Amino acid sequence: MFTIEHEFDATVITLVDEGADPRDYLQEDITISSFEDCVVVEQLDEQTEQVQTITFSHAQLRELAAALNLPEGVYRLKETDSTAEDG
Repeated sequence: MFTIEHEFDATVITLVDEGADPRDYLQEDITISSFEDCVVVEQLDEQTEQVQTITFSHAQLRELAAALNLPEGVYRLKETDSTAEDG
């Protein structure tokens, strides 16, 4: 399950890990905040009770999205296109 909220300066997506089987190892919710200049991913570390934060540039996020659908290799996204080329 996930939620999408539009706030003043960001779009916030929350990913909720849920499962019907009690043996599933569920993770804490992930919050993704998309700002004009970056994307911030946050998740509570249940062992330390601290929020872990990762900040992506929009270029890094585009590369991550492309990488999820590609085989092993080295790639560079074309400037004029959102497709990846093998490099």
